[in-house]
Amino acid sequence: MAATNGMPAGPSMDELGIAHPGENRNETTALSLEERRIEQLQRQVVALQRISSLGVLAGGVFHELNNALTPILSYAKLALRNPDPAYRERALKQIIDASERAADITRSMLGLSRPGGANDRTLTDLKRLVDEVAQLTRKDLVKHRMRLETRLEGRPHAQVNPAQIQQVLLNLIINARQAMNPGGTVRLGLKVDETGRKAEISVADTGTGIAPADLRRIFEPFYSTKAEPDAAGQGGTGLGLSVCRDIIEAHHGRLRAQSRPGQGAVFTIILPLAQDPEAVVHAESA
Repeated sequence: MAATNGMPAGPSMDELGIAHPGENRNETTALSLEERRIEQLQRQVVALQRISSLGVLAGGVFHELNNALTPILSYAKLALRNPDPAYRERALKQIIDASERAADITRSMLGLSRPGGANDRTLTDLKRLVDEVAQLTRKDLVKHRMRLETRLEGRPHAQVNPAQIQQVLLNLIINARQAMNPGGTVRLGLKVDETGRKAEISVADTGTGIAPADLRRIFEPFYSTKAEPDAAGQGGTGLGLSVCRDIIEAHHGRLRAQSRPGQGAVFTIILPLAQDPEAVVHAESA
């Protein structure tokens, strides 16, 4: 039996029932390296999907930003030309309103582009988060001749990574848009469930629905109901929903899919609510 530093090696397991701790350590090290490699690849997939989503939304967001900036310039010029103090005050109020809207758009995009670490979670107003996603996606849906309807109840808070939850919502909304023809509607909902302990964020579409056989496998990695990516390069890999589910489960939540052929589909994000009432009150007043 081999010795290391003068100490005899302990018994090791082989086909005769003898233990080989050195070999076990090597196997454990190999497994750890493989697990880290898989985690790194998963992070890369998440980052690529985030960049892809930003690319899809960029045109609509820039258009909205331009709409917010245009009145700032117009009212500034008018205020310079008009000596009436009352008129100038009204113009300045319009400039402030437009500036705040531009800041909201920029803040939403910055939040999505800076995901932070896996454990960077903060007490988050889910209504505000969903509102920001609605603002980012509405123009993209209008471009495809579709509508976005929202029904947001209350102001539930949860301990989450906001950018990651936004990314999941963006993926679900893009999927909903791809499942519909022009004239379709995406319905974005938020409510607290019957137990009062969980928040439910839903994305519903009026598309053709998902076949039962596909619905059972919808969250499997590399399983896709799309033959190929769309014109924007979105979809077709089968990674989107699998990654979405992993993100939500990492937040101790669930991602649920419901559909009937011909009746559209509903994807629901279920997240545990923050359990510290004082922290929620402080967040709402901030």
